Formats: sequence, structure tokens, C-alpha cells
Amino acid sequence: MASFTERTATVARKTNETDVKVTLNLDGSGRYANRTGVGFLDHMLDLFAQHGGFDLSATCKGDLHVDDHHSVEDVGITLGQAFAQALGNKAHIARFGYAYVPMDESLARAVVDLSGRFTLHFDADFDRAIVGDLATELVRHFWYSFAEHASCTLHVHVFYGSNTHHKVEAVFKAVARALCYAVTRKAGYAHVPSTKGSL
Repeated sequence: MASFTERTATVARKTNETDVKVTLNLDGSGRYANRTGVGFLDHMLDLFAQHGGFDLSATCKGDLHVDDHHSVEDVGITLGQAFAQALGNKAHIARFGYAYVPMDESLARAVVDLSGRFTLHFDADFDRAIVGDLATELVRHFWYSFAEHASCTLHVHVFYGSNTHHKVEAVFKAVARALCYAVTRKAGYAHVPSTKGSL
């Protein structure tokens, strides 16, 4: 019987544009404390943690006097790095996960493969350019940055919806749930779920 320890990581990233720190526990209880300087992103990260069952703390001091791009991108990069670090050698994980999540009139689907290979397919249209203080074009960019640095394959599709807030929220919840399933460990799973022997 495999004995599992908690998978945690703390990653800091500092550039001339941002100073980011992310602490992540994949085997947490959905606790969160996110202060990125972008209020709507904080709300989405809170949802991500709660619905993924992850403990997450993300802080960012960024050049918001320019715009929100650097902060959102660098939080996505750092979260992806923390995710990859916490996963370690991926022993006993399910590897694949998917979720359909409704948010009132909106419906999103996320499918993930923790393959060690980066791919993002993102199919979503947002009617508003900004929701809260977040540029909606950065929703895709956030997940691109995350998937690239987590080295995972991620497919996201928003089927329909009329409220931009609801669409974005459905995306973050769906990815959280898909990742929750993908990181699940069972002693009966192959040590590393790949015929290659590594991911």
C-alpha cells in the first residue's frame, strides 16, 4: 500500500514588472488567501482553490499603473510552476480529468492531461472587454501561461452563456474540477500512468 504525503510547493518569481509568490497544496481543503492586485482574478483564484480542493495563496505586486497584463500573466506562470513542482514525479495520479460546470445560464467544459506536454485549446467568446478589473482577453492568456508552465494539455470550451462574469467563472471552476480529478492518487494506479514510464 502506497503511503501518500501532501504535495506542496512555494514558488517566487520577481521581474522588473511583477513580484509574485504562490504557495500551493494539491491535497488541501480548499483554503485560499489571494491578493494579486486584480480583484476579479483574486475572486477566480478563490473559486479555483475551493472547487479544486487546493490550498492556495497567491500574492502579486505588479505594474498595474500600466495595465493588468503582466500581473495576470505572471500569476499564471507562477501557479503553473507551483503546480508542476507540487506534482513531482506524478506517481499514482489519475493523470486525466474533465468537468462540465454550469454557472447559471453559462456552461463550460475543461479537459486536462497531465502529460508533461504543453497544449492549450481555448474556445470561448466574451461579450465584454472587461469584467470587474480584469481584461477578458487575459482569461485565455492566464490559462496559456498556466498550462505552459505546468506542462499539461488543457482544453477549455464555453458552450454558451449571456453573462461574461458567469462564463469566466464557469471556466475557472471547470478547470479546477478537471485538475482535481487528474491529480487524484490511488495506490492501485500504475506507479506512473504512462507506457513510457515517465511523464
